[in-house]
Amino acid sequence: MPDYTLPMEGGCRCDRVRFRITRPPMMTTICHCTGCQHMSASAFFTTVIVPGDGFAVIRGEPVIGGMHGDQARHHHCDWCKSWVFTRVPPELGFVNVRAGALDDPSWFVPFAETYTSEALPWAIAGAPHQFEKFPDMADYPTLLAAFAER
Repeated sequence: MPDYTLPMEGGCRCDRVRFRITRPPMMTTICHCTGCQHMSASAFFTTVIVPGDGFAVIRGEPVIGGMHGDQARHHHCDWCKSWVFTRVPPELGFVNVRAGALDDPSWFVPFAETYTSEALPWAIAGAPHQFEKFPDMADYPTLLAAFAER
């Protein structure tokens, strides 16, 4: 997998919303759920899971779109409507950043695929870890450790 350099930056399509990542990614994933398919108008969506204290919006004011609930809030640019990142409950300690929103996503390789049960048959990427739904919460420490070691 190609290397990344910290800090990483990125933003929405029109560049009105910008963010910075200052801590190493915890894991990379793609999600095949039909919700991500609809929101991305594609076969899946790419995600870089980063520590919450290593992520900051540095320009613009994202708005909530997509999921508005307590479990996840999708943040978009209000102008171009790009889905830039997802905040989860703070106690989980991470933010899901759309890999395509990075200024340089060339290093991104999916480590895990979720919701393979809803994947389009031709879209499985062959990540080393695949899950029919989301992994059990008890599986995350092992997954995160394996990602850090690769």
